[in-house]
Amino acid sequence: MTADGTGGTGPAPVGVWSIGQLAERAGVTVKTVRFYSDRGLLPEAARSGGGHRRYGPEALDRLRLIRSLRGLDLPVPEVGRVLDEEDALEDVIEVQLRELGTRLTALRWREAALRLLRDCSAEERAERLRLIGGLSIPPTTAALARFWRLWLPARLPARVVSAVVEQAVPRLPDDPAPAQVLAFARLHAFVSGPCFDSAPGTAARPGQPEAHLPGKGYRPAVLYEALPEAFALASAQLRAGRAPHRGEALDCFAAVHAAALNARDTADFRRGLARILAAEPRIDHYWQLAAEVMTPPPAPPEPTPGAADNWLRAALQASTSAAAPASTGDGH
Repeated sequence: MTADGTGGTGPAPVGVWSIGQLAERAGVTVKTVRFYSDRGLLPEAARSGGGHRRYGPEALDRLRLIRSLRGLDLPVPEVGRVLDEEDALEDVIEVQLRELGTRLTALRWREAALRLLRDCSAEERAERLRLIGGLSIPPTTAALARFWRLWLPARLPARVVSAVVEQAVPRLPDDPAPAQVLAFARLHAFVSGPCFDSAPGTAARPGQPEAHLPGKGYRPAVLYEALPEAFALASAQLRAGRAPHRGEALDCFAAVHAAALNARDTADFRRGLARILAAEPRIDHYWQLAAEVMTPPPAPPEPTPGAADNWLRAALQASTSAAAPASTGDGH
């Protein structure tokens, strides 16, 4: 047996190394070289008379590259792809970055959940454990999207449903505060309750506004396609800290409802609309929790569509009260 422990019968030719010599130059074990050779990642220059592997200088460069890639935690198959495909490295890096981002997000959510449990009273801990136990880590908003698809009226165009869901489902933070974890856990429990499990189109679905009910004259697709513009105008007022008032946002809101009902936006229409909306069931709890999920404390919550809708309803109610003028508003 030779000094390199490989069983060779003599010195390797000049410029060709035994497996032991390659391992020594690369600073790795013979076992490591054999592992990568067996998987086809290290080319052999030749075989000795006794059938032992021999490697050229290019194998050393390749082995060093393999070690660099493995040091970045790339799986062996991905290392092989980088070695074999000229343009594969960039794609592999992007995939690894996405996977790493997912793992980091999961760790941050887990850390925030642990802090949430650590920093609460013994009386609160049991409830928080139950809420957190209902979440996957990292969490998913699938239950929230399902809630909205159940809550929305049947037969809405798919593009309208997608737009509503995108606006209504909060984007989850990658690095949440404990309070955001708690808010999302409560929101997830709220939409996952048995009262929201009935099938679309059934009367059992709770919290349905009049616009969702058949025979009321509404065209829901018109309503939901145009409401985001009114909500955007109201959100600007909310960010500015302005109380509900007549103006562009309210005019847009009333016009949207009038269009959905094939009606004219008149003072009488607005008074009737105010009565209808005042009697509707609300899902304010959803919107309150959604705002807490989106905004880390102590920052003021970002306006949600629900908050904008509340502002617009309050503006409508105030403008149609007995003390208010009967006009539809002059934009001021």
